[in-house]
Amino acid sequence: MSGLTDKANEQLDVFRTRPPDHIRFPYLFLDATYVKARLNHQIVSQAVVIATGVTEDGGREVLGVMVGDSETEAFWAEFLRSLRERGLTGVRLVISDSHSGLVKAIRKVMIGAAWQRCRVH
Repeated sequence: MSGLTDKANEQLDVFRTRPPDHIRFPYLFLDATYVKARLNHQIVSQAVVIATGVTEDGGREVLGVMVGDSETEAFWAEFLRSLRERGLTGVRLVISDSHSGLVKAIRKVMIGAAWQRCRVH
């Protein structure tokens, strides 16, 4: 079983670190959900954040996923910086809920991009 887990972890690492520079994504959706996870022999709630890029013609692609303790500004900023460091450029509009930590991180890291509150939230 550990061999299977190791293989899955390798594939996940390749996915999470691949550069998103093969196509332009002028629109970026950001969202989070919480899941229960076992951490240090305890069940805790963990934030799973996801970035979905949208192309000019409406195509969508998951660009990144990250797990952390909560949706703090620092956590969101780290996630957004990781996307930029991997090659994400040209984002004109970021769409998300109005979580204060997320909005602050967007303004700090996604310089030049406008922000819009998601109509679903």
